[in-house]
Amino acid sequence: MKITEKITWVGKTDWELKKFHGDEFTTVNGSSYNSYLIRDKKTVLIDTAWLPYDKEFVSNLKKEIDLNKIDAVIALHGEIDHSGALTELMREMPENTPIYCTANGVKSIKGQYHKDWNFQIVKTGDKLELGESTLTFIEAPMLHWPDTMFAYMDKENVLFSSDGFGQHLASEFLYADEVDQDVLYAEALKYYANILAPFGMIATKKINDILAMNLPINMICPSHGLIWRKDPTQIVTKYLEWANNYQENQITIIYDTMWNDTRKMAEAIARGIQNKDKEVTVKILNTAKNDKTDVLTEVFKSKMILVGSPTVNNGYLHSIAGILEMIKGMKLKNKKAAAFGSYGWSGEAVKQITEYLKTSGFDVVNEGIRCMWTPDKDMEKELEEFGKGLV
Repeated sequence: MKITEKITWVGKTDWELKKFHGDEFTTVNGSSYNSYLIRDKKTVLIDTAWLPYDKEFVSNLKKEIDLNKIDAVIALHGEIDHSGALTELMREMPENTPIYCTANGVKSIKGQYHKDWNFQIVKTGDKLELGESTLTFIEAPMLHWPDTMFAYMDKENVLFSSDGFGQHLASEFLYADEVDQDVLYAEALKYYANILAPFGMIATKKINDILAMNLPINMICPSHGLIWRKDPTQIVTKYLEWANNYQENQITIIYDTMWNDTRKMAEAIARGIQNKDKEVTVKILNTAKNDKTDVLTEVFKSKMILVGSPTVNNGYLHSIAGILEMIKGMKLKNKKAAAFGSYGWSGEAVKQITEYLKTSGFDVVNEGIRCMWTPDKDMEKELEEFGKGLV
């Protein structure tokens, strides 16, 4: 699909994708692996596709262009969903075809494919003259791998942003303005929260560096999802907002339960919150039953989280342990937290969760609340008061 007279989208739309990064990320709406073919006096290919589609990608690319006419390949990011078709592609291209990437990109690609291709290392400010247009490379380490870089094409005024500004969203359309905006931004936020949130400070600095270059931008072409062409910097503005210790007027209660006692606690606390503040959004999520990608997205949106578990074998349940580890990895700031849980014997879980939340960067507002066995009416009132106190 043509984007401009010089740029053609030659990627792969993956309608069936449900899991990403192993089983870490759930992709309800599929995704795409965006690859871009630039034809000027020189012809270059930006990125490829995920490994399972390597043969299909190369076959389709050959229908678009004689592979011998491609002068260079640009690897913005070495992760396998972008570089996976490189081996199949290079099998059919002259072996001295240059591959432009960062120094860390060489390490990444060699480490995965064990090939000594003709790597050309670039850094911020380096240029590749194409003819009428020029590509300028911009290193973007940790967005979200150390090897990541962007590329800016002048004359066309297009920023190829790798994993920045993308979404896991398969569509019959090519552009962000052609799809449901609520779905688009929900997926963009989920993508940011689950993939880029740990690097918020780095994202802010890199975005400000690019803005300081005063580059005219007509389009932003990410490596996943839809292309931003109508007011393309709207997503840049959103990234600056999300990277600035983002929170909405939301309290999220996450819990796991064995015999529903901790669930009853969660619901009673939620009633207290809602009775005290009709405006705040309260969400209750069972970490054993709700998708962890969605849980992390709701945590990212929240100004406060509550984490609950019964005490089992002197600890807390494994779904809580797993989600707490993932939350810690997000490196969130400017969020409050508290713990709760039921027990029948020893009751250590609440204290353990409280300490974990503290080490994860949360402002823990109290030492939490425990319930021995099943909440009775008096305990339910105490839990509701606990919720009101949180407000």
